[in-house]
Order: sequence, then structure tokens, then C-alpha cells
Amino acid sequence: MAAKDFRRAAELLGRAAALEPSRLDLWLARAAALRAISDLEGALEALHGALVAQPRSFPALLMKASLMERLGAPHGAGAAYGVALTQAPPDDQMPAQMRAAVAHAREVHARYQAEMARALGDSLGPELSGVTGRRLSAFVDRLAGRRRVFHQEPVEFHYPGLPELEFHDRERFDFLEALEAATAEIRAELLGVLKEHRDGLEPYVDYPPHLPLDQWAELNGSPAWSAYHFWKYGERVEAHSQCCPRTMAAIGELPQPRVPGRSPAAMFSVLSPRTRIPPHTGIANTRLVLHLPLIVPEGCGFRVGSETRPWKVGEAWVFDDTVEHEAWNDSDEVRTVLICDVWNPYLNAEERALIAKVVAAMDAFSGARPGGDGL
Repeated sequence: MAAKDFRRAAELLGRAAALEPSRLDLWLARAAALRAISDLEGALEALHGALVAQPRSFPALLMKASLMERLGAPHGAGAAYGVALTQAPPDDQMPAQMRAAVAHAREVHARYQAEMARALGDSLGPELSGVTGRRLSAFVDRLAGRRRVFHQEPVEFHYPGLPELEFHDRERFDFLEALEAATAEIRAELLGVLKEHRDGLEPYVDYPPHLPLDQWAELNGSPAWSAYHFWKYGERVEAHSQCCPRTMAAIGELPQPRVPGRSPAAMFSVLSPRTRIPPHTGIANTRLVLHLPLIVPEGCGFRVGSETRPWKVGEAWVFDDTVEHEAWNDSDEVRTVLICDVWNPYLNAEERALIAKVVAAMDAFSGARPGGDGL
């Protein structure tokens, strides 16, 4: 190799690797020698030996992708670079030469993903509309590596067999239009609260200091994220209800869970300027969370799983809060949303009643007191 007699080196390294096939270094050196004499197919064969020895070898995977690119297989190379990148060490642990190769790998892989997404989208065309179209778009994005797959991660209650959806299709909730139609009246009551009853606002996050706070440390006990409760831990807040009768009437039309000490839950959620709610998950997949935006300045957003949406005043949505989600207000004004819990529509009436019965029995057995998150 040092004398640049790469053909002879490849021959000797091949004989050595045949004697000790578990030696990754021999296979890699043989592949490098064959690459030096432009025997790219032979180099790929040597890398096959390397990957039999160590299937997750980053240098072998990276060289394989590079050879495929040189052989004129851009799509195969793009996919192979993606596999190699899953085994890449942290950037700060790479030598400079490897960092350059990894940067190239990322560029080729990103181009491959973009071209794949474009090709898959073109194959569907007008079919990417409606409910099915939205799901197909997510399917295409996942295939192209542009959308991470998130799963339900309830803090406490996981009921089996329920679909893992980030934002649920509004067509499943026939009560949304009526709620949205009441937006102006609800918003008027909210403005009255913010003007005359701000003392009713309390920190949304309010854990005892002896508990591990993790991502909530900054917001715990803070007015930066506040709530004006109508239903709290399954109890109606009478003073607030009397201040906002139209809001309570609209909430009363929703299919909310009813579990003593837990549900229903309903409130105005007030997020202060320049405040972010960190990524987190909710307590139970048996209920979903409804948002009706009421005050939404520019610079506000919301992410559930891989999907990010801007709030629009008067346009409600329902999402699964057991999928990781976060929110932010990067504006200089407050952002306020009506938040309510509703039963998961994939549960039938019998299941809803039995789930509530099981949770109530669990709380009675454990001696739990009202104050947990809503079911």
C-alpha cells in the first residue's frame, strides 16, 4: 500500500481477510486498495465482507454509499448514506476529513429525500386532498424521512387499540361548528375576565416544590402561563362560571369525560409574551384535548408530534396530548385559547362508562385526592 502497488496490496489483503474474516480492518483496507485501482465493484464486494464482520461499521457503511454514488446510482447512494448516518459518531468526535465526508453524505441524503417526496407526491397528484389526502401526505413525508414518527406516551393511562393520531380529523367531531360559531361571545367574556377578573387567573403549572419538576421548573408557579378554570379536577368553578355564562353553555355541549376528582377540565389558557411551553405529554389517551383560539397575535405556534400549526381565531382543533407537543408565544402580546377535554371518539359509550368506573375505583383504592390531571 505504501508503495502504491494497490493491485498487489488488494491481492494480499484478500488472502489475509480469507484467513481471518472477522478482521474489519483487513476488509476495509482491501476495499480501499481496490477503489484506488478503480475496481469499484470489487471494493463493494470487500465492503460486504466488512459488514458481515461488523454490520454497523460506520466507515464501511459510509464507503459503501460513496462507491454507489461513484457507480452512478444516486438514489441507491442516497438511501445508503441515510443508513450510514444512523451510525455516525458525534461531529466533535470526528477527524476533519471525516466531517467533510459526513457533510457530503448529509447533502446527498437530503437531496434523495426531497426527490423521493416530490416523486411520491407527483404520483398521487389531486388525491392529496381531504382526510385521506392529509394522511397520505404524512405517509409520504415519513417514507421520505421528512416526518418523524411519534407515539402515544401517556403519563398514566394507556387504553389499548386507540389510533395514534396527532391532530384528529375534525369530521369526527360534529360539535366543533357550534363551538366555533360562539367564538365572538366567548371572546367577549374572555376580554371581560382579562379586564376585571384577572385575580381569577392562576399558574397553569403549580406542582409542590418537593416533586421533580424537570421541564416545568421555569414555569412552575409562574403567571407566564396562567389558567382561568371553569372545570378543575372534575369540579365546576362557580364564580368563574357565573362570569362567563355563554362560555359555560358552549362547554356544556361537549362530550366531556366525567370522573370524580379528574374530569371534566375546561379553562382559558393565557400564555404571556415571549413564553414557551416545553415539549411534554398528557396523562391519558382515553380523552383528547380541544383548543379554540381566542386571542392569537403573530408569532404564536403549536406542534403535536411532527405537525406544526398556527392558531387562527375561531378555528378549533382536537389533538392527542399523549403525543409529545409544545407551544410558543414569540409576540409581545398575550395568547389565549379555550381548552377543554373531550372523550376519544374511538371509544364507545360502554367503554367510556367502564373506563371512568375503573379510574374512580383505582383512586378510591389508592386514596387519591382530587388534584390530578384530567382523564
